[in-house]
Amino acid sequence: MRAIAPLAIACLLLTGCAGGGAATATPTPGGPATPSTAATARAPGPTPSPSPDTGVVRPQGDPVVASAGLQAPWSFVWFDEDTILISERDTNRILERLPDGSLRVAATIGDVDDLGGEGGLLGMAIDDRHRLYVYSTGANGNRIQRFDIIGAPGSLALGPATTLIDGIPRAWNHNGGRLAFGPDGMLYAGTGDAAEGAATAQDLGSLGGKILRMTPDGAVPPDNPFPGSYVWSYGHRNVQGLAWGPDGTMYASEFGQDTWDELNVIRPGCDYGWPIVEGIAGDPRFCDPVQQWPTSEASPSGIVVAKGSLFIANLRGEVLRMVPLTDLGAHEDFYQGVYGRLRAVAVGPDGWLWFLTNNTDGRGDPVPGEDRLMAVPLA
Repeated sequence: MRAIAPLAIACLLLTGCAGGGAATATPTPGGPATPSTAATARAPGPTPSPSPDTGVVRPQGDPVVASAGLQAPWSFVWFDEDTILISERDTNRILERLPDGSLRVAATIGDVDDLGGEGGLLGMAIDDRHRLYVYSTGANGNRIQRFDIIGAPGSLALGPATTLIDGIPRAWNHNGGRLAFGPDGMLYAGTGDAAEGAATAQDLGSLGGKILRMTPDGAVPPDNPFPGSYVWSYGHRNVQGLAWGPDGTMYASEFGQDTWDELNVIRPGCDYGWPIVEGIAGDPRFCDPVQQWPTSEASPSGIVVAKGSLFIANLRGEVLRMVPLTDLGAHEDFYQGVYGRLRAVAVGPDGWLWFLTNNTDGRGDPVPGEDRLMAVPLA
């Protein structure tokens, strides 16, 4: 069983963070030298000095607990510099994190079916008009819906749903779920093969096992590689991480089956090989990953680029992994086994690296106060 990190102990002793059903946990993170200082979304402590835009950055010191008491959290996004929205996979709730670290329920998404497995309320993204995009599992398959965010910080809520895409293949597992806006202003979605292999991933008529690209209103962009199709790339098993480098290069993380997990550079129209190949195959018919790991060491979920570093939140590997953009075949590992399973990672408006633990999803080894949103400075 994992030991509770010292700052998590401070959170529990000082604030009584609860891991139960109520979204009322009020942890007290602070900078590394002041763990009892009240948290702010802008920065749990002093902001580190900026690094060059293309320079490699690394976590500095121990992460602090920004919020606790989450139940199988899956994704998080910033509404503004002081307010974060967090999705919980199995409760179907979207929580609003307040500047003091406390949590309130902003909305419960209706008609969500987790299928008793990896489906449910998954990824989120926010556009420049402060509209929320949500990927979830419904009765007719996985879907992407858009919501107006109403109210002011401290009392945010969601308006009615507008469904942009429905019928993305769903299953107990391999549902994908990550949403992200690219530098081109388009919305991208990573989908899974719904455990159907070639029947979805290699079928250009299926939305499963793909990376999809659409306008913010759910239309097919005219410059997509396959006319009239949302498909941007295909031959994927289960894409759960999407990010872009400073030069516009697109990256995606992908779960393998029994052999290799992957980090891919995404090229429009490319076939990434699943289930014909897994990992680096050297087959000219397919785009190979730029790096691969044994499945026991990774299960790469959310990813983000910070300056010249790409960070990967790993589930089974229980590690925060950094890949330098100047050497996509290399990596450095941080916090191996300390915080358990990691689901999502992002860079906040404060320049800190924030990540979600995912130990209450039925596969982890939770300690009191989990799951948690953590933050650590970069330098």
